[in-house]
Amino acid sequence: MTIFSEADLILNNDGSVYHLNLKPENVAENIIIVGDPERVFRVSKHFDDIEFEMSKREFITHTGTYKGKHITVMSTGMGVDNIEIAMIELDALFNIDLINRTPKDKKKSFNIIRIGTSGAIHEDLEVGAQVLSEYGIGMDNLMLYYDLDHSDFEIEIGLKLQDVLRFPFSPYVVEGSEILKEKLGRDFIHGNTLTSPGFYAPQGRQLRIDVKNPELLNQITQFNHDGFRLTNFEMETSMLYAFAKMLGHQAMSINAILGNRTKGTFSKNPYEIIDSIISKVLDKI
Repeated sequence: MTIFSEADLILNNDGSVYHLNLKPENVAENIIIVGDPERVFRVSKHFDDIEFEMSKREFITHTGTYKGKHITVMSTGMGVDNIEIAMIELDALFNIDLINRTPKDKKKSFNIIRIGTSGAIHEDLEVGAQVLSEYGIGMDNLMLYYDLDHSDFEIEIGLKLQDVLRFPFSPYVVEGSEILKEKLGRDFIHGNTLTSPGFYAPQGRQLRIDVKNPELLNQITQFNHDGFRLTNFEMETSMLYAFAKMLGHQAMSINAILGNRTKGTFSKNPYEIIDSIISKVLDKI
């Protein structure tokens, strides 16, 4: 029997998982994640009641009910490294016996929906649009440390993108949950989201530092492989989809388009777009 050591499965003195500071009873099977900790409150203000609150580092968690549904909302901060921590520790709450430090015999799956913000790559995706990510495309190297299975189509897209960008390794491509796409998809534009390991040069921005590839944004904008194009930039979706796939959970990412990179425009009312997505997700989750 596998027993996870104290150095691998780190628990706090109260038995909660290390970074999230949560116990199994603190989390619902329907989870909304957001990057900005302030956005947790924009979600939970709609709850009929809040039964649990926790704040540790950038991870703020509220659990309550909305129209009879048990829901958790949690902030993760920015970046794929934070998504790794959040997904592994959330999975541990459902699928590891924390007292005995052993995997549970019967595995549980949860639904996790990311409500985020993003920049559009193409002119025809206007500021204010709401995009559901059919695929997440990871430009980071964190997935080099994990064994992620890909479909032939996902491998094909990754290799084609590597060739176009002359990248040192193939970006990983992961499809989101078909179940959640069916449940949520009619209310949103469908797209393919590029997940970058940074906000500036990895997304084609240049201020006072020279970048290695000043043509990155143009190359990404022009990428089209048999009708498959990249619609928007952000920093979390691909890792969310990857861990959901490896761990057996259902994940979907929905982004408010706050800027259009080709036009150089940015939203004057970002919270209006975000709040609209929050309301739609809460009603459909």
